[in-house]
Amino acid sequence: MLSLSQILAIAIFALMFAAIISGKIHRYIPAIIGAALVIVVLFLVVMKSPDSVWNVLNLSQIGEWSFWVPGEQHVESHGVNWQTIIFIGGMMVMVVGMEMVGFFRWLCLYVARLVGCKVIPILFAFMLLSGFLAMFIDSITVMLFLSMVTIELARLLKFDPVPIIVAEIFAANTGGSATMCGDPPNIIIGTAFGYTFTDFAMNTGPIAWVGMIIALGYFFLIFRKSLKQQGDAEEMMKSCPLPSSAITNPGLFKVEVGIFLLVVVLLVTHAQTGLSVAIIGVIAAILTILVAGRNAWHIIKHVDWHTLLFFLGLFICVGGMEETGVLKMLAEYIGQMSGGNITIAIPIILWVSTFASAIVDNIPFAATMVPVIRQLSVMGGMSLTTLAWTLAIGADIGGNATPIGASANVVGTAVAAKEGYPIGWGRYLKYSIIPTIIVIGVSNFYLIWRYA
Repeated sequence: MLSLSQILAIAIFALMFAAIISGKIHRYIPAIIGAALVIVVLFLVVMKSPDSVWNVLNLSQIGEWSFWVPGEQHVESHGVNWQTIIFIGGMMVMVVGMEMVGFFRWLCLYVARLVGCKVIPILFAFMLLSGFLAMFIDSITVMLFLSMVTIELARLLKFDPVPIIVAEIFAANTGGSATMCGDPPNIIIGTAFGYTFTDFAMNTGPIAWVGMIIALGYFFLIFRKSLKQQGDAEEMMKSCPLPSSAITNPGLFKVEVGIFLLVVVLLVTHAQTGLSVAIIGVIAAILTILVAGRNAWHIIKHVDWHTLLFFLGLFICVGGMEETGVLKMLAEYIGQMSGGNITIAIPIILWVSTFASAIVDNIPFAATMVPVIRQLSVMGGMSLTTLAWTLAIGADIGGNATPIGASANVVGTAVAAKEGYPIGWGRYLKYSIIPTIIVIGVSNFYLIWRYA
């Protein structure tokens, strides 16, 4: 029998989720309202537990040296995952700086000219570019600039950009599953359990790139006829903008690229250096602001503060269900279904994650499931790392299935609609459902083969 506090925690979370799914208001608003209800109504009025407030807010962790430089020690997170919020905030600052000097547009135009501005090679090249960049930069950002450049090229080269944008979305979510700093669910999972960039690259990385190869072959087969080359290739090259036209400040461009490469090196080696992803995000932000000079305020204003508020509210709402024991009950239920057998638990978590991430944004789903798999590991004696890789793959790649399954999908389709190329649910599902099922099916066999 559920207690009043458990019923209230579930109700607040469900209402928040419903408001997010509706898409009628920005998702940070229901998340912050839900967080306020959890703190005031649930913790202080019903539970009369100020300790629960401080436990979920977890502010004391920020003042600990091990939060910033954990060394070889893995520091697990609970409540508000400040590692995730600080890292994403820092990376947002760096990305705005790179956008300001034209880096992303330059890169896209360079790749397009590298393949002779031919449509099918652009499909392959932009999918690979999307997947590779999403390993290091948030997939939301990747789709923001990549979809814009794709539409620009489509108008110049006279092809339909919608198939390529859908393929880029699929590649961004799939490539983002390869590393800890790719898709937001991975950042949440990695920082919660203390996993490193290398841990993800060695475990989810192989699955991600097998999935990428499958996606490349699939999208080539279904788009090879619709994406026909219009006109002479040499004429196309003449109409394709020069990459140099994208660079707004050559000197600052080189410095921003240097900062990006430094951050990539720090992320890849943070297991060896002992730096947390939070301090790497701070380093990225400080360096970007310092070199921006008079443009520093422009960068700060253009950071997506609403998304950071969304993460803060989300973690508090999930913390409400964790503090009241709701997520422990869910873990017990999954444990009973699997009978403590990892071979059964893998498909359950993978396909539930896939289905759930297809109908709701995969970020709140991943945040909700992190404490569930932690409890499941403790109670069922199953490997936490195996459960974590399974959750990451299901949430990241499962998010490909629908236009609302991941933030990258929402951004890519919104940009296309704004530019006069609306992507309806029917057309999106026509392109995305089959490859999602195929890649998840292959992932299911791989996970059982490797870890069961």
